[in-house]
Amino acid sequence: MDFVEYSDADMMMISVARHLSRDLREALARRDRVLFAVPGGTTPGPVFDMLAAVDMEWEAVDIVPGDERWLPEDHPRSNAGQVRARLLRDKAAAATLLSLWRDVPTPEEGAPLVAEALAPHLPVDVALVGMGTDMHTASLFPGAEGLEAALASDAPAVLPISAPGAPEPRVTLSARILREAFALHVLITGDEKRAAIERAQKLSPMEAPIAALLSKATVHWAP
Repeated sequence: MDFVEYSDADMMMISVARHLSRDLREALARRDRVLFAVPGGTTPGPVFDMLAAVDMEWEAVDIVPGDERWLPEDHPRSNAGQVRARLLRDKAAAATLLSLWRDVPTPEEGAPLVAEALAPHLPVDVALVGMGTDMHTASLFPGAEGLEAALASDAPAVLPISAPGAPEPRVTLSARILREAFALHVLITGDEKRAAIERAQKLSPMEAPIAALLSKATVHWAP
């Protein structure tokens, strides 16, 4: 992996936003429409704030969450809702958000529908992911029901997955789809996550799912 260390989180967020805007512009020079995969959660918020103000052809950018709880977008825990509120505003309001949720009872019913709808937009041009201290990324959690299928080299684009102890079932982009992105960035902060990503390099993806992406990724870390 390519590991980039920053002196503080503010500098890292500025740099990552610059990397992503450069990668998106390069993708727009290659393709009429580009696909940008992004994480949920609060950590990437400052990056989203800066990206939203960047002047580019946002009307040609499709944005997809890397994973989603099986909840509608107006639910407070919806990743799509968080991404829409934080990223799809200012100049980036012209982008299109591709939801991973469908109004059907279960992820098992919905995932094939989402994968079919996402297929014309693939491959992912630019991906930003996070990582937990347990070395999960997207909803690829160690011990999750469905993890082995999501790590397979021939996995579909979107799969149902149930994380241990999580209150809702989920869907996730497969490791294959994230790994095949033209540009892949991992955003982490703190000593605990640095130690976790160093451990992940010595473990299998079943033990440390982030390991499935590291050979293609640029990892950005700040204390």
